[in-house]
Amino acid sequence: MDNVLDELEWRGLMAGSTDREALAAHLDQGPVTFYVGFDPTASSLHIGHLVQLMLVRALQERGHHPLLLVGGATGLIGDPKMTGERKMNDAELVAGWVDSIKSQVSKYVDLDGPNPARLVNNYDWTSQYSALNFLREVGKYFSVNRMLARDVVARRLESGISYTEFSYVLLQSLDFAELHRRYGCTLQTGAQDQWGNITAGADYIRRSTGDVVHGLVTPLLTKADGTKYGKTESGTVWIDPDRTSAYAFHQFFLNAEDAKVIDYLKVFSPRSHEEIDELARLTAEEPWRRAAQHALADDITDLVHGVDQRKAAEAAGKALFGRGDLAELDQRTVRALAAELGAVALPAGEMPTIPEALSASGVVESRSAGRRAVAEGGAYLNNVKITDPEQRLAPKDFLHGEVALLRRGRKTVGALTLA
Repeated sequence: MDNVLDELEWRGLMAGSTDREALAAHLDQGPVTFYVGFDPTASSLHIGHLVQLMLVRALQERGHHPLLLVGGATGLIGDPKMTGERKMNDAELVAGWVDSIKSQVSKYVDLDGPNPARLVNNYDWTSQYSALNFLREVGKYFSVNRMLARDVVARRLESGISYTEFSYVLLQSLDFAELHRRYGCTLQTGAQDQWGNITAGADYIRRSTGDVVHGLVTPLLTKADGTKYGKTESGTVWIDPDRTSAYAFHQFFLNAEDAKVIDYLKVFSPRSHEEIDELARLTAEEPWRRAAQHALADDITDLVHGVDQRKAAEAAGKALFGRGDLAELDQRTVRALAAELGAVALPAGEMPTIPEALSASGVVESRSAGRRAVAEGGAYLNNVKITDPEQRLAPKDFLHGEVALLRRGRKTVGALTLA
């Protein structure tokens, strides 16, 4: 079964594990029940979480049984950050996020096949513990010295860390133990920064029951400079279409760096080794074609948003710069374009002239610059060249009655909306 671990490594889905030989033998013995957890710290997961879901899919496709844990209990506490305490969110808000994330993760796994995934919530068992029982049954197995030595805790000692966050590792260890008891779970997976929590849970199970369980972690998704991947200037790249549109999602991956795009393809694309090797060759020899970026953006957008929304995103990208028909875009896509362009709302009153509209949308610096753009033949309204500097916007110029797109030259684009 080592070839499974080799495949996971090649795909960028394995950064390390507990004893590799023992894990390979365990996977080879037959279907393994494993789990990965997601704490509800927002209403949506982001693309960093998607790496974990790709690992779940890979293991489920090989016959193993996934447990997807949504942390209704741990989400009320929060895994310690390197700096500062996490905000304690309202219990009712967290409960709503639990439902939202359960719905999201269900898209990426098979809930009805021969080895169906199961959704679980750690609030179901954690809420049954009294403080005394928790300390007696869990706390006695944990060395404070080892907990203090954990990197995230050690970094926080000078600035301060609450007992609540300090105790998070006990709660996650309890999850592993409870899933081991209830479902025979013998493997926990997670991101590389969860290694300490995962090994602590395995050690707790060994100390309390004598059973041997396993852990496997994925690399953190990073850019070429080592910073976390998944952030844009406007914030996190969410997998919820209401928080990150299909257009913004597709554009984000079209802009992937050459140095990392093949790594991302291995993680997120179902393409074969041969197909990805060919895309790697094209990236090295003909980078201007951006073949790997297009493959990545298409594959991951198909996965998260669906083929129809990906096609709409592609059409929007082309139409925005004059290579397609804006009139064919649906309202949802037009709104996404407006949001990504930072559309400016027009105040009530007389419609502006085209030079005024170009200035108001941020396409040019001033009205006089807008007039020069018209005179030079470089001003466009909804991809139609404007030749009259006195022409004013009209209600009919707003796509779906909402958005007017202004452009100067080939690449400078802005948008206006009706207030």
